[in-house]
Amino acid sequence: MPKRSKLEAGFTMIELMIVMAIMLILTTLAVASYTTAIKHAKEAVLREDLQVMRTAIQSYTMDKEKAPQSLDDLVQSGYLRAIPIDPMTHSADTWVTDTSQDMYSLDETEPGIDDVHSGSNETGSDGQAYSSW
Repeated sequence: MPKRSKLEAGFTMIELMIVMAIMLILTTLAVASYTTAIKHAKEAVLREDLQVMRTAIQSYTMDKEKAPQSLDDLVQSGYLRAIPIDPMTHSADTWVTDTSQDMYSLDETEPGIDDVHSGSNETGSDGQAYSSW
């Protein structure tokens, strides 16, 4: 095999373009996987936060024989340490609460919270809006 001269040493332009194309494809796949993983992680946090807050609402209602008037009532009574941050809106102030029209005891004068949802308008990976979870 003959020796290459100094002018012939190195990679050709086509070889460099092929390597760059392969790197671009791999980067695109990695970013898509990363984005999907982040979305699934946020959804798992949302599900857990909703479950914890709904359990706290039920416990408060059973213990006090009346529904809480706000999420802050749950914190002040010790059922929650703090109102969790909605992972979809990145704020603790955007939770949407449903108010019950049913009275749980005879001495209740106004209805209270019976459910909570995310304040996000986005759609989850299951096709349902986060606000309906």
